[in-house]
Amino acid sequence: MRVFLSILYALLLAALVAGEVLYVEYLVPLREVATAAGEVALQPLPRLRRARVVFGGDVMAHTPQITAAQTADGYSFARSFEYVAPMLQQADLAIVNLETTLSRRPPYTGYPMFRSPLELAVELRNVGIDAVALANNHICDRGSSGLLSTIEVLDSLGIEYMGAYADSLARQPLYISAADLTLAMLNYTYGTNGLPTPRGMVVNRIDTMQMAADIAAIDRSRADVVCVVVHWGEEYQRRPNRAQRAVADFCRRQGVELIIGSHPHVAQPIECDSAARWATVYSLGNMVSNQQWRYSDGGLMVEVVLSRVGDAAPSMSVRVVPIWVLCPDYRIITPSVGDTLTMNAVARSRYKQFMNDCQILLK
Repeated sequence: MRVFLSILYALLLAALVAGEVLYVEYLVPLREVATAAGEVALQPLPRLRRARVVFGGDVMAHTPQITAAQTADGYSFARSFEYVAPMLQQADLAIVNLETTLSRRPPYTGYPMFRSPLELAVELRNVGIDAVALANNHICDRGSSGLLSTIEVLDSLGIEYMGAYADSLARQPLYISAADLTLAMLNYTYGTNGLPTPRGMVVNRIDTMQMAADIAAIDRSRADVVCVVVHWGEEYQRRPNRAQRAVADFCRRQGVELIIGSHPHVAQPIECDSAARWATVYSLGNMVSNQQWRYSDGGLMVEVVLSRVGDAAPSMSVRVVPIWVLCPDYRIITPSVGDTLTMNAVARSRYKQFMNDCQILLK
């Protein structure tokens, strides 16, 4: 073998000396191609990142709800959320519209000037709520003390918030993680029932110039998805009005991928891009309240599965779960529970009517 290799080496050397360099020049590019192909093969594929985000509608606390939650030593709202807790807890991120103020001390009141016991927020934390929207028409119900108390309670429980702030320095987009993705969230309201924003504090209003500036200021290197939660529309109207559509179109032009609406206290339609690049939920309706009449006695929970491959644009899929509130203990009922849950004939009829109304709306 050594003799053979020596002869082969001698022949190659003779060929080089004789000027057969074309052969060697041809070998070099082949070697380079092989090396480049190996490097491509070794490069990792772009990573798929996913997150499951669940949105719930208006969390309210009318006086009958507060009465129903009263216990011997305080308040407990656990009964209301027990059937939706698994869906919220299994999400990577869960968000609701908190349409009341919070306080550690009584008196507690419902409509028209909401002031709820802190135990409501404790239960939200217990069932997996990570963040709440505060920019709504009831955030100023109790003036500066109500807004400060609400923020203090949320901070103490580790619940993030957006849309209303103790001062202008705190007014920033909410960057919040969901599994391997990060959302940048903004929140705005049409108004505060004619009540002024307390001096020195901030409640975000629907103002397209300010909204455009806020969206442009988002650090897209930190955010995979931009989500705007908007308190808008007309109460008890089951279709979005022209103003809602105009604001939604405006937000999408600014690069917002996900728009979540509240305020009408009834469910409204959902629109999604055919390429799965954006979604608009015009109104989630009520998550829990004492509005026990047709269309307002429930709402929607929406699960948005966000996906992103490498640096490509994110995509999303939307799953809708109708929810209905069963009195007298204000239990939030999903179809998987309500279809077999024992309830009286009147409740069963109203439950079926609500679910049928949702099915028609969402076709």
